[in-house]
Amino acid sequence: MCDRLKDRVAIITGGGQGIGKAIAKAFVREGSKVAIAARTVANLEKTVEELKAMGGEAIAIPTDITIEQQVIDMVSKVVDVYGKIDILVNNSGIGGPVNNVVDMKLDEWNYSIAVDLTGSMLCAREVLKHMIPRRSGNIINIGAEGGRTGDGRSGYPTRAAYCCAKMGVIGLTETLAQEVGEYGIRVNCLSAAAVRGERFMWVMTTRAKTAGTSVEETIAREMANYSLKRPAEEYELANVCVFLASDESSAITGQTIVAHCGQHISFK
Repeated sequence: MCDRLKDRVAIITGGGQGIGKAIAKAFVREGSKVAIAARTVANLEKTVEELKAMGGEAIAIPTDITIEQQVIDMVSKVVDVYGKIDILVNNSGIGGPVNNVVDMKLDEWNYSIAVDLTGSMLCAREVLKHMIPRRSGNIINIGAEGGRTGDGRSGYPTRAAYCCAKMGVIGLTETLAQEVGEYGIRVNCLSAAAVRGERFMWVMTTRAKTAGTSVEETIAREMANYSLKRPAEEYELANVCVFLASDESSAITGQTIVAHCGQHISFK
């Protein structure tokens, strides 16, 4: 156990699996108390067991961040249990529909925006009600390069809802940083591209079906546009979050920190 986040209380949405789980483990190793929130109870409970086995202090709060009252109740419970909130990591997200806008169903669009953008706003709004009076706090929004460069292009063909939501996360980050900076609260965004895990394989499989190619060919083509020729690992993103949540980054706010293994435009 280290102490870069000693005695701090963190909420991590989407903390039951994947990147969120990796962040929760990294925070616990640095001394933070952790509340993980997500919809899948089994994943939450399993992760809490693992965090406690590491010697950490953690609770699970089943939460659908698209439902306002559930977000309000989740934040209230964390304050009831731990007395404060020092860190919020807005990690919950979905890949959204994969189709051209001309084929977009409104309910698919709305749900993607609700999870990937509106949920982050609701969580930030509620924790700020507790951070502002204490004049202290740290919000980390998990974005994606799909909201900035779209695989080296302008926009993200067939992923409009996801792209627009993640662009919105950057706008939310920069706006919040200006609104709450006077209270000593920092807000930053961590933006990644391909990250090894279940979602990465889902995206690769879907793209392969759309293009009529094999999954292996699709992954190889994707990684050809990365300087390191590989996707990022979940623990690597967790390490960046520890830095952003710690005092080591005390002068950084309103920024989008990119960790994408050198994703770039390919001219091959």
